[in-house]
Amino acid sequence: MEYALVLRWLVLYAALFAAGLPLVARLLPGTEGRGAGLSIPAATLVLTVPAYWVGQVTFGLPALLAGVVVLLVASALAAADHDALRAGRLELGIDIPRRALGDAAAVFGLSFAFLVVLRAFDPAVFPIAGEKFLDYGLLKSLQRAPTLPPEDMWFAGEPVKYYYGGHLVTTLFAWLTATPPRFAYNLALAGFYATLVTAAFELAATVGESHGLSRRVSGALAAFFVGITSNLVTAGRLALTLLPSGLQRQVAEMVAARTDYSVTKLLQGVSSFHYWDASRVIPGTINEFPLFAWLNGDLHAHMTATPFLLLAAAIGYAYYRTPEADIRRRRLLLASLPVVAGWQAVNNTWSFPSVIALGTLALIFAPAAPWTLVPGLSGVGDRLAARSRLSEELTRVAAALVVTAAGAVLTILVAAPFFFGTAVSGSERTVELLGPEMRSSFGGLLFVHGAFVVTFGAYLLSRLRVRRPAYLVAGLLAAGYVGLEIGLAAFAVSIPLLVFGWVALRSDRPVGYETVLIIAGAGLVTLVELVYVNEQAGSGRMNTVFKTYMQVWVLWATAMGVAVPGLIRGVPTTAEVTSRVRDTVPSVATDGSGNQSWRRAAAIGFACLLVVSTTVYGVAAVGSHLESGPPGGTTLDATQFVETYHPKQDEAIDWLDEREGTPVILEAPGTKDYAGGVDKREDVMYDWNANPASSLTGLPSVAGWAHEIGYRGNEAYDERVADVDAMYTGNATTRAELFREYDVQYIWVGPSERTRYGDIAFDMRGVSDAHKSGSITVYEVSQKKLPAANASVAP
Repeated sequence: MEYALVLRWLVLYAALFAAGLPLVARLLPGTEGRGAGLSIPAATLVLTVPAYWVGQVTFGLPALLAGVVVLLVASALAAADHDALRAGRLELGIDIPRRALGDAAAVFGLSFAFLVVLRAFDPAVFPIAGEKFLDYGLLKSLQRAPTLPPEDMWFAGEPVKYYYGGHLVTTLFAWLTATPPRFAYNLALAGFYATLVTAAFELAATVGESHGLSRRVSGALAAFFVGITSNLVTAGRLALTLLPSGLQRQVAEMVAARTDYSVTKLLQGVSSFHYWDASRVIPGTINEFPLFAWLNGDLHAHMTATPFLLLAAAIGYAYYRTPEADIRRRRLLLASLPVVAGWQAVNNTWSFPSVIALGTLALIFAPAAPWTLVPGLSGVGDRLAARSRLSEELTRVAAALVVTAAGAVLTILVAAPFFFGTAVSGSERTVELLGPEMRSSFGGLLFVHGAFVVTFGAYLLSRLRVRRPAYLVAGLLAAGYVGLEIGLAAFAVSIPLLVFGWVALRSDRPVGYETVLIIAGAGLVTLVELVYVNEQAGSGRMNTVFKTYMQVWVLWATAMGVAVPGLIRGVPTTAEVTSRVRDTVPSVATDGSGNQSWRRAAAIGFACLLVVSTTVYGVAAVGSHLESGPPGGTTLDATQFVETYHPKQDEAIDWLDEREGTPVILEAPGTKDYAGGVDKREDVMYDWNANPASSLTGLPSVAGWAHEIGYRGNEAYDERVADVDAMYTGNATTRAELFREYDVQYIWVGPSERTRYGDIAFDMRGVSDAHKSGSITVYEVSQKKLPAANASVAP
């Protein structure tokens, strides 16, 4: 394995860690950890946003230098004592405890090493079972790009119409470490994973300490639930095997009717285990969680955006704990959120509304009244809020939405090149209501979210101290019954968490920012049961749930770091809850009922069951993943598989990859068409024979994967496909005209092209053999020598 490269990337992350520490120390002053575990996403953000903007003019070294300079200047300004600076002295203004630094470094190092090992056993960017061709192709395209956005490798001559922020980060890191893309792909995966886990550790530890909980316990639990655990499907299949044989089939039939599993597969128990199955639970959707995603190994946007989502949550927490009187700091914190949201739009467009929503929730639930942020509205807000409790709540929400609207405008400005360029698409996307037949079943939601829902339900109910629990149980049962009758199981799963969380936060119960995270996740789960984005990326709401559930998992798993130890410790007494912003809470708490011993024992038992049930998948999946590695031994080379499994094409791909700049290539489009037959697009994209030349080199092809339909629309893509067909099968005049139109410089002829078009020959002026290896022939097109329009078709 490439240990020297691993060490090089660890040095890079150590530098980012050091540069980001002053930034997060200003974000979370007065906390024990000073936000140390959030320093890498903070530094990455400050490095990348300037590089992205400079890249609109010139990408490469100038953009990289711009990002580095801005990061160093911002870090130096944050580290300096501002009062000393004004007096002409240079002194440090931050102090970060060594224990916090050590904890964050240890969590990152262990997480990074874990993922490096996993990737070394499965490094390949295989096109099947994911979108690695898309991700690796974007990475290669960025390496070649003179400006941003890069040219679309599957739609030559046009900029990419996809969010590419995570690939941009990877490219910058690859340049800083002088790492070829084939290695940077897997090292970046390990880095994003470790950054996510460390950020979850830090945020949970910081929120936990405000409750008087152990930082290490809260942080470790959050890191565990974010990075290691899974949904309950695998544990459920194992539990099914323990039932009497007669009961097994009845339960299996009931489960199969509500999930994507067959009775036969369920009855096989874990003997038929495959890591893939746990991500396909609710019919018509994809239900990913971090461990599955990183095992699968796509360098995909819904993964690379997660650390920045937690950075936004940390900014929300910083606002939440800022006193009302400190208006300047509150405004500065809110002004920083659009920067994160704007970057999320470039990184993963599905996530930037969540960043904005986290700011809205912080405004609503923070002790400070949101209307005090707006000059001239303080008195009006106070008068409206004083009328009644309902008026106070409505005023809070309205004021929060007004401030959020201003933040949304700033977000658009931060990501203006993306919103007014890259994001403008020829395809049609509409937000539509979800019919009952498409919604999740109660069982499906519990299999996916059950571990979180039960834990949070118990946690919130223990804090609410319900006087008449029978009424509450009856109300929950009634709501659940209504929800099931109208086909909205969220009434029984996520909506109660929304209601209980809101009540607990707005009634001075002993809860804190972890409940804001619970509400945020519950809101997302509920939202995708009501509406979805109708698009070409997948049938129905598949892509909507796919891109949303990862965010839910990250928010909820972080909140588990506070909820689980909070359940074990018990409920603080009223005297211990000194303020809504709990900077100092005694470490020992009791509910004052005299029954703390048995409740504590029950909570510990529940926590143990929780850990075991959510770890079964990880043990099986990681174990099977490490059973065998690449034929040549463990490696981080993402493209070594080409030489191993496709040796006849490997040499030709390497030859193309050595071409400078972005010459346009011609290859068969990512659709199936046998000898002039009918186009068939299903599953062809996830196949080796679909555009390996462009995907593995980043060179733009005239028409690539049918993914482009989602970005350009059917008409534009079909027109390109027809032109590609004509360039392979037409006469010399037709070919020459189209070669000129698309500025084609190289023609790839391999198995896919021969399968689609039969025998292919280019006996014409301006086209000559450039490379031959195995079954591949690459032709070079000389635009100057091509036959003129209406010229003789003879060679």
